[in-house]
Amino acid sequence: MASHNPYTEAGVDTAAGDRAVELMKSAVRRTHGPEVLGGVGGFAGLFDATALRAYTKPLLATSTDGVGTKVAIAQAVDKHDTIGIDLVGMVVDDIVVVGAKPLFLTDYIACGKVVPERIAAIVAGIARGCSETGTALVGGETAEHPGLLGPDDYDVAGAATGVVEADKVLGAERVAAGDVVLALASSGLHSNGYSLVRHIVAGRGIGYGDHAADFGTTWGEVLLEPTRLYTAPLLRLLSGDAGVHALSHVTGGGIAANLARVLPRGTWVDVDRATWSPPPVFRVLADLGDMPLAATESTWNLGVGFLVVVAAEHADAAAAALAADGIATWQVGVVRDGQRPDGDFEQGAKGVDGGAVRLVGAYADSGGTPAGSTGSPGNGAE
Repeated sequence: MASHNPYTEAGVDTAAGDRAVELMKSAVRRTHGPEVLGGVGGFAGLFDATALRAYTKPLLATSTDGVGTKVAIAQAVDKHDTIGIDLVGMVVDDIVVVGAKPLFLTDYIACGKVVPERIAAIVAGIARGCSETGTALVGGETAEHPGLLGPDDYDVAGAATGVVEADKVLGAERVAAGDVVLALASSGLHSNGYSLVRHIVAGRGIGYGDHAADFGTTWGEVLLEPTRLYTAPLLRLLSGDAGVHALSHVTGGGIAANLARVLPRGTWVDVDRATWSPPPVFRVLADLGDMPLAATESTWNLGVGFLVVVAAEHADAAAAALAADGIATWQVGVVRDGQRPDGDFEQGAKGVDGGAVRLVGAYADSGGTPAGSTGSPGNGAE
């Protein structure tokens, strides 16, 4: 008589999980340097921390995140090989904000049904992002949740750990009046504001497989543009005498809220919209949603994925170095102190009672090279 596996009958396919692991093994191993011990499949990832002895006072930095409802678009068009890059961007690029070098990352994928090729594609994207940022992918978990998630539904999350020398930690305490704020171009929407994106697209009756005339491809391809990864270029910048005082990752909350988090109390910045032109994806979506670009500033990055606060005398060199590393960079403001002008400033975002930031002026015309830019922001390719 044939034996029955009650777990399989309950909807969980452990064999499919094993096949997924086999498919992803080579991609994961490519992220492993000599510091990673034990290979793939252990209960815990092992990382040799001997290198930390070279630090006088090593501080560990950690971050965890997901990619939000961008996964819904990947699922809708059955394209899963870039969502992992977005995950690494959301997690690892938060670690570099304090000046830390990433060491390792673990991931978690929850799905309604394990489709080995789909899981392997997701993990291949995570591995690619880890390779580009110098992060070892040391472990992960794929959990099958039948009845809770639909067979094509999944969500991804990750957590990473990095290290920074205690006396090199970046942050608001280093920032002073007169420091220059540089903007680093995004590759597009990154992984924020997709609930608004999906609301606009649905309201217009657009399908993700539909041709997007403004972009010469499908809406799904446009909206799945991977997050630009900033960690490696920023670490190269920090390795020299760059005069960098603080970094800000522009994610949920937009430019003003995230810059305010890394400024000291009593300081303020006017971010000049005229220094750049938001890329077409933002303009087209805002038009479809019948809203001005300014109404989306607390939701989308509008072409600015990262901000660097740097001593004024180092600003030109820092911008040139980042541009040479493939990231368009330009000045958007200067840190001020003293009496703050009247106006609608963002302050106290995400529990941090830091500085105050507002966006002023009007955006540069679409298609023009922004004033002070070392290239056209939001050009997509690294």
